[in-house]
Amino acid sequence: MSLSIRNQLPGTVTAVTPGEAMATVRVRLTGGQDLTAAITREAADDLRLIPGTAVRALLKATEVSLATAPVEGLSIRNQLPGTVTAIAAGDAMASVRVTVGGGELTAAITRDAAEDLALSPGIPVVALIKATDVALATA
Repeated sequence: MSLSIRNQLPGTVTAVTPGEAMATVRVRLTGGQDLTAAITREAADDLRLIPGTAVRALLKATEVSLATAPVEGLSIRNQLPGTVTAIAAGDAMASVRVTVGGGELTAAITRDAAEDLALSPGIPVVALIKATDVALATA
């Protein structure tokens, strides 16, 4: 199956915490960073997710925010440090490629935000992703 979602990070499930309707799933990415996904309990059951299951974390580029330093006091569970490798800016939006741990992410942000953050190749950043914006696919 082909997907339009560019960000597909390989990893392994390390923990599943089921709730009444939702479950949180911890994934250790290939590069050693941890990612949390909040998915429906039904999806976790359908995918048969248990520790050791190989998965791909799927992240839409529009759901990836960037900061130039770690952020404290924030409810966003996923903060992945990385480095900007490329930036393509249009009139309104910018596409920013970031290396993280074992892969690469693309963040779609406004051109104004990219300029305000002074983003360019080589700049360290932190990719911020809400757990509810992470989808999982079994490998």
